[in-house]
Amino acid sequence: MAVPGLLLGLATTGVVSATTGPTADDAASTSVVAVTPSAATGSRSSSVSRGLSEARPALPEAAAAEASRAEVTAAKQRVAKKKAAQARAAAAAKAETARQQAAALEAAEEKAARQRATQARLLATALRSLDTRYTRVNLNVRAAADQDARLLTVLETRSKLSTTSVLRDGWRYVSYQGKGAWVKDQYLVEKRPAAPKKEKTATAGTSGRTSSAGGTSSAACAGGSAVEAGLTPDAVRVHRALCARFPSVTAYGGVRADADSYHSSGRALDAMISGSRGWEVARWVRANASQLGVSEVIFSKRIWTVQRGSEGWRSMSDRGSVSANHFDHVHVSVYGSSGG
Repeated sequence: MAVPGLLLGLATTGVVSATTGPTADDAASTSVVAVTPSAATGSRSSSVSRGLSEARPALPEAAAAEASRAEVTAAKQRVAKKKAAQARAAAAAKAETARQQAAALEAAEEKAARQRATQARLLATALRSLDTRYTRVNLNVRAAADQDARLLTVLETRSKLSTTSVLRDGWRYVSYQGKGAWVKDQYLVEKRPAAPKKEKTATAGTSGRTSSAGGTSSAACAGGSAVEAGLTPDAVRVHRALCARFPSVTAYGGVRADADSYHSSGRALDAMISGSRGWEVARWVRANASQLGVSEVIFSKRIWTVQRGSEGWRSMSDRGSVSANHFDHVHVSVYGSSGG
């Protein structure tokens, strides 16, 4: 048949290879063509997978950040609530403390008022049952049982006084002008003291100067008597006695408007002297206190009083300055008109 020859011719020309079966080159070519679409598809799939893989973690991080912010906010709110609760508790405690203090103060005031009322009744009752005593020295009568209480008057030695049985820290409750007052009990006696013997005096010529055993003088001072304006008789007596006895003392202080009741009432005199000479003046005044009507002498932070005369010179608290502590002057307080 002519067929094999035809095939052989076709084979020779390559037609059969191209149409009837794959050659090696065709296989290779086909393999490449077959693989290439798969590879492209795989590449695209891989890229998409990687993109998805990279996108997925972003969602949990955002959620975590939001959760963290929410937790911080919640924590702040808890702290704020706690502080508010603490503030309310502190305010309530403070209010309760203030209430308790106010209640305690009110109770104390009520108790004090009851005590004062009770004391007033007792004192009023005491004034209806009086005894009689006498003063053994010139005695201060005060409005309260205190050394600094208002001075009502000064009773002369041997004065008769209506007294009660009420005692308080050494003070006795007495009747003065129909009202209650206080005096130091230690200066009261049951029997009237004997009258002191009066010292003889002698008049020294026409000078107007009188002297006694104590060496005091009542003559007007050679340096003038301007300081005597407003002074009580006892204070004038002290001034004249000092200027006669101590002529080197030329400056004096008398009446002045201040809180000191002695100076403002004309019952005090300041002799402006210091040092050892000041002590001479102070001791001399003390030695002649009875004749001069002196109730107290102060010098160099020391005080002597008639009422506590047996204790001698007593120390005083610091008053802050040379003058206030009486380093530059001798202060003399008097009764008013009990000397002579």
